[in-house]
Amino acid sequence: MKRAAIFFLGTALSLAPLAMAGSLEAAAQTAGPKTTYKAPRTAFGQPDLQGFWTNNTMTPLTRRAQFGDRLVYTPDEVKQMEAAAEQEVEEGNAPTDPNAPAEAPRAPANTRPEFAAAGGDVGGYNRGWLDPGSTVMRVNGEPRTSLLTTPNGQFPPRKPGAPPMAGGGRGGLGSFDSYETRSLGERCIIGFGRNGGPPMFPNGFYNNNYQFIQTPDTFVIQVEMNHDLRIVRLNGKHRTDGVRPYFGDSIGWWEGETLVVETTNIPRSQQFAGSWENLKVTERFTRVGKNRLHYSFVVEDPTVWEKPWGGEYEFAPLAGRIFEYACHEGNYALPGILGGARAEEQAAAEAAAAKAKADAEAAKPAAKGKGKKAEAAKPATAGE
Repeated sequence: MKRAAIFFLGTALSLAPLAMAGSLEAAAQTAGPKTTYKAPRTAFGQPDLQGFWTNNTMTPLTRRAQFGDRLVYTPDEVKQMEAAAEQEVEEGNAPTDPNAPAEAPRAPANTRPEFAAAGGDVGGYNRGWLDPGSTVMRVNGEPRTSLLTTPNGQFPPRKPGAPPMAGGGRGGLGSFDSYETRSLGERCIIGFGRNGGPPMFPNGFYNNNYQFIQTPDTFVIQVEMNHDLRIVRLNGKHRTDGVRPYFGDSIGWWEGETLVVETTNIPRSQQFAGSWENLKVTERFTRVGKNRLHYSFVVEDPTVWEKPWGGEYEFAPLAGRIFEYACHEGNYALPGILGGARAEEQAAAEAAAAKAKADAEAAKPAAKGKGKKAEAAKPATAGE
């Protein structure tokens, strides 16, 4: 579905940012879960986090510029945004004229900018296939303007000499050298966006769903897209063999009602904001109600950022369960993508060769003319 901008009310409320301190929690600026709720226990005595959850939301990862340092939307802003989302769903689900021309239809009046950036109908999907979220993210009941909890809701400044934001990965959408330089999402290895994490974020389009499974010594996160499993070893130690598995190497432990998950050894192909080699992500999962699960994360890399930082949101129950996500588009399309690139390269090479030949032919008469002029200007010698 196509998306254009939703216009928000002007900024009227100003909230002072949370103070930054030296501790990990303060550095991430997360308020933390505010609850006296005590989760039910599993058969082996752990707080029960199991079930099907979703983190889809209208709240973006980084804060839109018009909200400045404001962490929370006003009630009027929330009302306007969520009403616009409802209308968007209604318009998107309207019947399609079977006799309509093949050209893309006009975008509905109220659509979101991220969908326009994705090329319209996201490959031709009808609105019913999309689940980007139609509500603002609430944390401790507050409607948040961003998932990041830095003072301005943006990625923090980088140290001098640190790699750029996009500098940690390989290839991507602009690289056609090999299937290995195409993105992991396009190759159907893991999902696009950062559903699997760490840290875990909604991708803004669909399949932002999870199942949490617990055993006495593991915590398993099933990520719907692409049917990935993050396996957290409880009370374990990080591997030291240099292997960097997909989603990194995660260990965890319980701190009261909270499950703490620490991940290192993240592979380069899953860099986050240009960081991977020295990246450590600490996530916290706390059940704060029957239908809410608080999630916070802290990101650390002393070679990239001066201090740890992070964000938070709350999972809500998924109305249903997860089925297999069978990804094949990239698998089938890759030969065409790479073959098309080779054809373009060959055409460019042939065009360059033809131009060089034409330039050489054009230069011959000029060279002959110069030779005749030189001969005529040559001084006569005795006997001539």
